[in-house]
Amino acid sequence: MGIDVLVFDCLEISRSALAALLERREGLRVTGLAADPQAALEFAELRRPDVVVVSMEGRESGLLEVAQKIVSLPRCRVLLLATACVRPVVRAAYTGGIDGVVRRDDPPRRLFEAIELVHRGQRAFDPEMMVTALVDGDFPLTARQLTVLEHLSRGDTVTQIAARMFLSEGTVRNYISSTVAKLGARNRVDALRIARESHWV
Repeated sequence: MGIDVLVFDCLEISRSALAALLERREGLRVTGLAADPQAALEFAELRRPDVVVVSMEGRESGLLEVAQKIVSLPRCRVLLLATACVRPVVRAAYTGGIDGVVRRDDPPRRLFEAIELVHRGQRAFDPEMMVTALVDGDFPLTARQLTVLEHLSRGDTVTQIAARMFLSEGTVRNYISSTVAKLGARNRVDALRIARESHWV
């Protein structure tokens, strides 16, 4: 079963190029194109696409408000495709229920994976981006530690995490141990509980 995608981008060439790129991915169907925020919202309300990709520079608070309205609709998930992932926008997106943020200069594979991830009900925020957005003096983890936690939260094994992060299994275990210690957790399961309750993963 395919994933229906609505593409919002205010620039016609960019919008068409993005739609063409997504259509190349097996399992993705572009079911709508929107040139302005109101059109995107109306399409989402009427057609309920699985995922709405909202293309933005990264500083437009108005677009973020529309994205939050869309994500409040049943069965609609929203992925921001941002040129500039500035801390206030990423933080507002994360706390406002947006399902993920992808940088416009990321490889296409990252966008495809993020769409598929949010469609499965997970969130797609790059861990390094989240460190930048969340750090406020109370966030104790490094980007690598948060990345390992993200993988653990998805059910990945140490072997799988090592392969995906191009690290040795011993290094991954060290990251897990240091994360458990920093969070004052009893074990990795408890560390995941703390991270989830803090909305870090």
